[in-house]
Amino acid sequence: MKKAKIYKPSKTAMQSGIKKFDKWIIEFITDDPVTNPLMGWESSTDTYSEVKLEFKTKVLAVDYAKKNNISFEVIEPKNRKITKKSYADNFTK
Repeated sequence: MKKAKIYKPSKTAMQSGIKKFDKWIIEFITDDPVTNPLMGWESSTDTYSEVKLEFKTKVLAVDYAKKNNISFEVIEPKNRKITKKSYADNFTK
């Protein structure tokens, strides 16, 4: 049986916007990674590990996984805590 994780990607520290992070992704989990003896790279015989599917909502991703008999784990995104600051706060201490 295939295993997958469903998550919403987070932005990197180098990015300030949140425009491209509204999609949910299904990524298949590989249980048997091996080291390629020729090059030393990590490889696998399971081609599902190369597949990432994008969905507009979490519900669509979960429905797809259930419809195709994929066991899955949903990883909820962490909410950002935004602290509003004023530039003047740097000088008023």
